Amino acid sequence: GRGPSSESLHLGHLIPFQFTAYLQKAFKVPCVIQLTDDEKFLFSKDSSKKFEQYVKLGLENAKDIIAVGFDPERTFIFSDSQYLGHMWHNVVKIQKLVTFNQARGIFGFSDSDNIGKIGFPGIQAAPSFSSSFPEIFGASSNLPCLIPCAIDQDPYFRMTRDVAPKLKFKKPALIHSKFFPSLQGDNGKMSASDPNSAIYITDSPAQIKKKVNKYAFSGGGVTVEEHREKGGNCEIDIPFRYLSFFLPDDERLEQIRIDYSSGKMLTGEIKAELISVLSALVTEHQSARSAVTPEVLSEFMRIRPLKFED
Repeated sequence: GRGPSSESLHLGHLIPFQFTAYLQKAFKVPCVIQLTDDEKFLFSKDSSKKFEQYVKLGLENAKDIIAVGFDPERTFIFSDSQYLGHMWHNVVKIQKLVTFNQARGIFGFSDSDNIGKIGFPGIQAAPSFSSSFPEIFGASSNLPCLIPCAIDQDPYFRMTRDVAPKLKFKKPALIHSKFFPSLQGDNGKMSASDPNSAIYITDSPAQIKKKVNKYAFSGGGVTVEEHREKGGNCEIDIPFRYLSFFLPDDERLEQIRIDYSSGKMLTGEIKAELISVLSALVTEHQSARSAVTPEVLSEFMRIRPLKFED
């Protein structure tokens, strides 16, 4: 799923979708992708932003999701604003099984939170169950579900796993992606208000080069002499950590780790490696996104049976 809070995704948003698309291709399985435009409206601190703006952002984000490489015959993308009525029968059953005290303990709700927030976890939980998609999987279906997601979504699906047996549904399984740090390192935070905190999939090669060279936190030595003597610290070095996500060649990655840790490879050189990898990745993504026409988007969001096998 994706909570559409901004028009552009950053690289951290891309990782769970890349992995999910890989799983779909490897196992030839159907995939449903939820756009929680309602969540972002309910949880937003920006009171000037209208609900309709989040709906529009969701559609823009869907184009980027499609560009990752999902199979149109096996993928259904839906927004809560569009599809909620179809799965409401499961949403209300989930909501009835979770008390306010439980929700407050899980999500930290307070007495001043709007009531929409309190009911939302049931909406995110419902797509874990195949009967929430009666036109796709059948109203009485009970298929196993695997959810690749960022670790910050874990509380929602722990709650979902708790209620599943009470509804006689199979518990969803989760695969969490590793924490993806900001360009400034673990002490920084990727934020739309700070464009230099992350690489966005709308960035040009020139912007990527500037951001990596100027803002990517280095684990290298302060001087060339110190670096040659002591080597770099790959555990805190952002260029190396980003390469560990996006460089497909494991042997090359290990050689970079050895060379950088020993001081043979300099900070400028590992940054150049990352710039090359990210520029190619983002340019390819932008090309794929440009091919997502309104007709393509409409087909992915059309309610229809999905293909299971070749």
